[in-house]
Amino acid sequence: MMILGLVRWMQPVHGYDVRRELLSWSADKWANIQPGSIYHALRKLTEEGLLRAVATEQVGARPARTTYEVTVKGEDEFETLLRNSWWTISEPPDPFVAAFSFLPAMPRDEAAAALRNRANQLRAGIESMRASLESDWVRNRKPAHVGWMFELWSARAEAEMGWCERIAERIDSGVSYLPAELDEAQGWSGWKDGAEPPDTDAE
Repeated sequence: MMILGLVRWMQPVHGYDVRRELLSWSADKWANIQPGSIYHALRKLTEEGLLRAVATEQVGARPARTTYEVTVKGEDEFETLLRNSWWTISEPPDPFVAAFSFLPAMPRDEAAAALRNRANQLRAGIESMRASLESDWVRNRKPAHVGWMFELWSARAEAEMGWCERIAERIDSGVSYLPAELDEAQGWSGWKDGAEPPDTDAE
């Protein structure tokens, strides 16, 4: 959606300008768009009939530049993707959540320390975002909704930072990871605090 939307917004536009704009948004960090994949994505969207190449020009020994526009099919696809993203909650994969599901495999002191370290990293990110919100770049050189996006990221980071600190305190307190009903139940022994991993060498 990002590349299709940018071509729609800037058309007619070279792939170089699409790439430069996406990098200025730091889209590689929050939209899962890698700079090296942008030209491939433009060609693929063209093959699918969502974009059309309207011109190719070359100046001296520089690589040829192709100019793109959105097709009617591409316009329809963008509108569909846009509204789906606005009206649907979609949880992106989070490697930390996967790792946290195996909390009992971590020593308590290390788990608590890692959560506090995560909170510190989030705090640094929040401070950076707040500085950006107060900067001339955001306040006077970008549309208002760019600042609102920074507010969203900051609010999410603040919520996670507080959660990390609370859970670290609970881990330090020694609270059991298993309810009493499951403590002796069959199949849950591996989830106890400090449980030994299975012996994979046993015959």
